[in-house]
Amino acid sequence: MLRFLGLLPLLLFYNCNSSSGEDIIMNSIDNKWNKKSEQKFNLDITDSQNPKNIIFVVRNNNEYPYSNIRFIVNFTNLQSKKKETDTLNYVLAKPNGEWLGTGFGDTKEIFFQYKLNYRFPEKGKYEIGIVQAMRNDNLPGIEDIGIKIETAKP
Repeated sequence: MLRFLGLLPLLLFYNCNSSSGEDIIMNSIDNKWNKKSEQKFNLDITDSQNPKNIIFVVRNNNEYPYSNIRFIVNFTNLQSKKKETDTLNYVLAKPNGEWLGTGFGDTKEIFFQYKLNYRFPEKGKYEIGIVQAMRNDNLPGIEDIGIKIETAKP
């Protein structure tokens, strides 16, 4: 029985991190996201055949002063130097002020769809840069921002 309990964390780690077709990259913002600070995520795409879902991950706390967040997203194919820019708005809280997302305590984590069933045009390197587009020069209450890449399910 003790051997099984000792293996349990290893099994959970293995199941959560392998063969799922998912990658999550997180950048720590540390509660002050400067308007000029672009959060960059470098992607190395080795499978351009299967469509991917690109999802943003936001961790916020009670210091965040708004119910939404706006992003300017720069999506660049580093091989061809082709760049797309999107302006996005996501809701972080219900009308009554209750935070959406999951988590214990003050920190909540929420996932936002960016591109679904997206086929990368070719294998290679891509960069996604995110700039906050809110009223504050230094936006409080955002702890981390991330990108999750998963293979789309048919």
